[in-house]
Amino acid sequence: MIPGKVLKTPWTEAVSDRQRPRRGQKSGGVRLGSSQKRSALKQRKRLAATILKMKNLPARAFRTLSNPLYDFVERHPRLFVLSGAGISTESGIPCYRDTEGQRTGRAPILLKDFMGSAFARKRYWARSMIGWPLVAGAAPNAAHVAVARLERLGIFERLVTQNVDGLHTSAGNTDVIELHGNIGRVRCMECGNETTRAALQQTLIADNPSFVGLAALPVADGDAQLEGYDFNVFHAPSCTRCGGLLKPDVVFFGEGVPRTRVDAAAVALDQADAMLVLGSSLMVYSGFRFCEWAARAGKPIAAVNLGRTRADALLQLKVEAPCGPTLDALANELELDRRA
Repeated sequence: MIPGKVLKTPWTEAVSDRQRPRRGQKSGGVRLGSSQKRSALKQRKRLAATILKMKNLPARAFRTLSNPLYDFVERHPRLFVLSGAGISTESGIPCYRDTEGQRTGRAPILLKDFMGSAFARKRYWARSMIGWPLVAGAAPNAAHVAVARLERLGIFERLVTQNVDGLHTSAGNTDVIELHGNIGRVRCMECGNETTRAALQQTLIADNPSFVGLAALPVADGDAQLEGYDFNVFHAPSCTRCGGLLKPDVVFFGEGVPRTRVDAAAVALDQADAMLVLGSSLMVYSGFRFCEWAARAGKPIAAVNLGRTRADALLQLKVEAPCGPTLDALANELELDRRA
């Protein structure tokens, strides 16, 4: 199998002599001689014998041959799993990038703008007030559930995610490193007090009745494309304990991932014998760096992702398919194998 590619036809077809001339036909303008006919007959017999052996293979061996992702997981029982926004799109949560890895829509807010501009904070919280209900109401999809099943099967111990929606935990994963934080929490930048985003939503609604009921196209991470309004009149929230500035407990663009999270993920990678990327273009370095580290350590990397990734040149296997049905099928096959 070519690195970075997935076979799209059964391998028996790929190696068959389907282009051979039929009896009496000419090949390239020349009638087959007796020796060529004998050679073609031997090739057909070998293929028939191979197909017969395939039919008699044990179920596990057949799955290994027919499903490259299953084969990758079986050959590398201790995986380092990294998930991205593509795993949550089937839950209705938009992502930042298209299949070419290009950013879509307006650029997300930068940390320096949020911290340095009262207007930027008003605008952020107004958009968040409109966009938050989509994230709050999202439920784990088949991909999240399948990843939780893979954990229970012992395929990996710690899951690393770039997502901030908390859906992996909701689906049943018990040990999740949220590299970029969790949008469901809000933290005071002065005293460190934490509250839930759900509770803050009620405060935003009560303090900003003129914005209630506005509609806007949802974008990633609980944001919304709310434009054309006077954000100066929006009342941004403050800490109920000290009056300080409130920020969602997520890593903004221009903000570093906390070292403790990176170190914990690095330990998980060190203990693994291969890496599996799920639904990430890896365009942000906070995720791509783990591919660099895995490649440097000689650990094979596989990815399930629709479209281009930053790590395409490093992948041993790439499955360009939706995460939900792909991971559900993988979990089904592995569970069937464990019961056998």
